[in-house]
Amino acid sequence: MLDLNPILLLATFVVFLSLIAVLNSSLYNPLFAYMNKRDDDIKRDLAKAGSNDNEINELTQKAESIITNAKLEASALREKVIADAKELADSKLEAKRAELAKEYLEFEKSLSESKERLIAELNSQIPSFEEAVKAKFSKI
Repeated sequence: MLDLNPILLLATFVVFLSLIAVLNSSLYNPLFAYMNKRDDDIKRDLAKAGSNDNEINELTQKAESIITNAKLEASALREKVIADAKELADSKLEAKRAELAKEYLEFEKSLSESKERLIAELNSQIPSFEEAVKAKFSKI
């Protein structure tokens, strides 16, 4: 039934060991070396990513400080422009007030002159009014 042939068994064992030796040298050792290299690369990349986080945080802080400074400069510039605009508006307003005050004084002067002319004219016509009133009373 089952015959064991020791030479065939020994040849199979030698072929098996030689196959393991060949596979070990040509397949397993390069595969393990590649896997170890990949693990080292992953560890190195993770370390770089950690250092990149620090760099990113530093750059973010620098950007925030630049933005804060820009906002402060913009608000100072805005306040200066507003102050200049207010000053210009105030000077224009004062000039207009002075012009209106001058026009008002001229108007008052012309009004008083007109009033005096009217009074003088009325005073000059008083005798004719008196005569007309006397004529009316005499008819009554």
